Amino acid sequence: MQNNKDIKLLAILGMSGSGKSSVVDYLTKRGVPKIYFGGMIYKEMEKRGIEITPETQGEFREMIRNTEGDDWVGRQAVTEAKDLISAGQRRIVLDGLYSWAEYKLFKHEFPGMLTSIAVVIPKSLRYERLAHRPERPFSAAEIRDRDLSEIERLQKGAPIAMADYYILNDGSLNDLYTHLKAILSEIGF
Repeated sequence: MQNNKDIKLLAILGMSGSGKSSVVDYLTKRGVPKIYFGGMIYKEMEKRGIEITPETQGEFREMIRNTEGDDWVGRQAVTEAKDLISAGQRRIVLDGLYSWAEYKLFKHEFPGMLTSIAVVIPKSLRYERLAHRPERPFSAAEIRDRDLSEIERLQKGAPIAMADYYILNDGSLNDLYTHLKAILSEIGF
């Protein structure tokens, strides 16, 4: 794809419970289409007749990466991004770009068009928020296991380390949005 400065893809990065979904929701409520990387896994599981549970989803994600390559999800997302761009979209949010392989793939396929924001939060606050969230609460042991799996198997830390911008999400939702708006203004998104 040719370098087109008018097209902007914004990857929202962070560990589980950091506030990524709040950032993505803010953008989608303003009409920015999103590509949900986890949705690629769900679609493929449905196509194969596999029940979707947190356990089967994790197992399937690992299996598909082992059999189809670490960038399988990314390749599906690249196709979806190109389809959106062909349909005239110029701003797209990427929800769930996790792995180093996915990050490198998007940097290669969309040179100069990808910006990443990592939403970070102190671990103790993240664990507290995850334990008390209404949808899929986690125990400290569950989130610790998930963190290790995402860091070791998916290399989730590398894209976070390479992020273009960081938002420290240790305050209110309004604080998060204030930081986000400043970044969006700076990058013209």
